[in-house]
Amino acid sequence: MNEQLYTIPLNDAVNANDECPFCYIERSVEQDLLDFVLGSASSYMEAHIREQTDKAGFCQDHFRKMFQYGNTLGNAWILKTHYMKMIGEMKKEFAHFKPGKTSLKDKFRKAAENSNSIGTWIHEKEASCYICKQFKETCSRYMDTFFYLWNQEEEFRKKIKNGKGFCLHHFGALCEAADGRLSNNDKEDFYHVVLPLMEQNMERLSEDVAWMVEKFDYRNNDADWKNSKDAIQRGMQKLKGGYPADSPYTGK
Repeated sequence: MNEQLYTIPLNDAVNANDECPFCYIERSVEQDLLDFVLGSASSYMEAHIREQTDKAGFCQDHFRKMFQYGNTLGNAWILKTHYMKMIGEMKKEFAHFKPGKTSLKDKFRKAAENSNSIGTWIHEKEASCYICKQFKETCSRYMDTFFYLWNQEEEFRKKIKNGKGFCLHHFGALCEAADGRLSNNDKEDFYHVVLPLMEQNMERLSEDVAWMVEKFDYRNNDADWKNSKDAIQRGMQKLKGGYPADSPYTGK
């Protein structure tokens, strides 16, 4: 099965005992994609890859991460041909552009703002990103693999049940995915495990953060930190996903 290609990384993520195995997977996938786009394999020099990156472009977040990655020449090559593509498209948009006529009624409606063809084109470009697209497709396969392992391996279920749960961002995605990947009976079993798991671990994070606050009271100066030393970054991750304390990922 194709899903089996992804079982080892997913098992590694679960075994890492992170606050969320999907955050762990996503960080790895994104770093692999940055390596692919800008790394030593020089995929940016391959015509078929540059054709794809020229067409899709990159979002603001991934442009920032590409800059931080550190390959000046690679970024310059990517920007050079992407600019050629963008300028060509822009000239076509400008050539066919006709300003809309604003009525007195339109001045009081936001709907008129959505009818500008240049604005629409730019919004489409802002929503398009080569890394985001590849990232989304790969992470969707890991979601498939999660439910494949959930259905097939009792040991995997035990690891999830005894783990730290998920961040809320990925837990929402997991619940949505369960609708199309589990039977009605399997959903009952799934939610019987994961809902208490999430409550328990959200409360654990809340207690860690609360104790960090208490540690700033001089009366607790000599008290044990318990599990609160990294409570801020773990608490942020649990709510929104990602790794707030990570340094920028740079080329090897």
